Amino acid sequence: MALMEKYGDLFKLANQVGLKNPDVKEENGKLSISGQTEYQLDANHLWDNIKTHAGWENEIVANIQAQRNDIFGVHTVVAGDTLSKLAKAYLGDANRYMEIFKANSGALTNPDQIKVGQRLNIPAR
Repeated sequence: MALMEKYGDLFKLANQVGLKNPDVKEENGKLSISGQTEYQLDANHLWDNIKTHAGWENEIVANIQAQRNDIFGVHTVVAGDTLSKLAKAYLGDANRYMEIFKANSGALTNPDQIKVGQRLNIPAR
């Protein structure tokens, strides 16, 4: 199977996150991928996908850069989310929930009240 086919799900994800200036080449048994995401969170999602493929270490050369570094990314709230849960997932510590609250002071008035569908800025680590 050609590498372009093997990593088809990666290319779908790249479209979903809006990879900008993508450059993909398959040469000599390696797939070279470069481009920019808006946020580091999106770049991390792409890397996480790459690492799900057996043998990626020998098949992929990637240069995926985030354009913005003022925030880590944007999270769309789903049922069951809390700021503490998001702080644990993105910042590594549930007790850092107030950092997310402060990063969204224009949209949130109470750290205990977030709504499904809200898009919250996740501060840079």
